[in-house]
Amino acid sequence: MKKVLDRKRAREIVERFSEASVLVVGDVMVDHFIRGRVARISPEAPVPVVDVSGDRLLLGGCANVINNIYAMGGRVYGAGIVGEDAMAERIREEFRGRNIDPAGLVVETGRPTTLKTRIIAHGQQVVRFDRESRQTADAESIEKLLAYARTLRGELGAIVVSDYGKGVVTRELMTGLLEVVAGTDIVVCADPKRNDLSLYSGVDIITPNHHEAGRAVGVDAPTGDELVRVGKELLSRYNFRSLLITRGEEGMSLFERDGQGGEILHTLFPTEAREVFDVTGAGDTVIGVFALCMASGASFREASAISNCAAGIVVGKVGTATVTRQELKKVL
Repeated sequence: MKKVLDRKRAREIVERFSEASVLVVGDVMVDHFIRGRVARISPEAPVPVVDVSGDRLLLGGCANVINNIYAMGGRVYGAGIVGEDAMAERIREEFRGRNIDPAGLVVETGRPTTLKTRIIAHGQQVVRFDRESRQTADAESIEKLLAYARTLRGELGAIVVSDYGKGVVTRELMTGLLEVVAGTDIVVCADPKRNDLSLYSGVDIITPNHHEAGRAVGVDAPTGDELVRVGKELLSRYNFRSLLITRGEEGMSLFERDGQGGEILHTLFPTEAREVFDVTGAGDTVIGVFALCMASGASFREASAISNCAAGIVVGKVGTATVTRQELKKVL
């Protein structure tokens, strides 16, 4: 990190977070964690019986990216599709409690708000069950999301597209968002959850993990030199300005085009994590902090270095967690 930016420059960028505005568009979810202990096996079937000690409802998916930006002190707007149900109202309540405008939450009749419930006993996930629809969102719903984005055009420094493969992020949405930012300095960041990365063509940066990057070129879990080859191939193949691959315990790799010679440059950011307890939502932290950095005037390399620090903090927490600006400043 010292080769990319010094402590003073890092703090300057982070201090600007409160002046930066980011719109997050994508799959809104609620993460439900039920915790307890196992002391016996059910007499009805060979499965553990979990004695529940407590549970929590947390913002997940696209909403967790929103929560991360909020925790960092940035101005954040959210746009996604919800159902006509209690979980949708819970998300609205969470937004209002953070002074986030819920107007970007579009209701689609017949579609449930995505809810992921995890049963955890003795620190281990026993089972997860999901209530969701993965059908492509209605064209009318997509247009409502784009209409909301247009109202914010003059305020934004960055847009995050958080794709969890639930049918909200479509070609129509991506085309519309790129039209919204045309002629502006708004940076578009995308976190993918599909093998065909052509859907995100034209964005400024895409942030897959190493599994997702490998699948996009038919390689299983690339590491080391092979991952570098995969990163360069992806940036050559698609019209992204840059590519940031999260590599687990190996850190992160940034690939960007040399403005003069067209050569693809690779920068490795070693992991900042001391101990890894839970990687749930780490990608949400990375793209949220990255977008805030870009909206605050950072370069791709500077944003990568700072978001790598944030990822090192969040994986040391259990569950769908966030990082505060104070925690990040302390590490920096």
